[in-house]
Amino acid sequence: MDVAEWLRRLGLQQYVPAFRANDIDEEVLRRLTGEGLRELGVNSIGHRRRLLDAIAALGNRERPTVAPPASTDAERRQLTVMFCDLVGSAVGALRSGGSA
Repeated sequence: MDVAEWLRRLGLQQYVPAFRANDIDEEVLRRLTGEGLRELGVNSIGHRRRLLDAIAALGNRERPTVAPPASTDAERRQLTVMFCDLVGSAVGALRSGGSA
């Protein structure tokens, strides 16, 4: 992805030189925060919000990812727990000393 073209499509081409000077490529762009944008000279809150929303939209697109390493010491399992207390049941009556 061409970051300069992306900024132009957003109507924020004035930031192209700052993004280039700081080596902001697609990978770095996806991780930029509001603080990072301030450091780049994006002082307008509206511009930062527009950029952050556009960055979030980039995150929704399909992109190649590296799978996290598999852990061999942990396992996830589904567990269902059920508790039922029936008033007046035979077991409840026997526990209380009554008759079933």
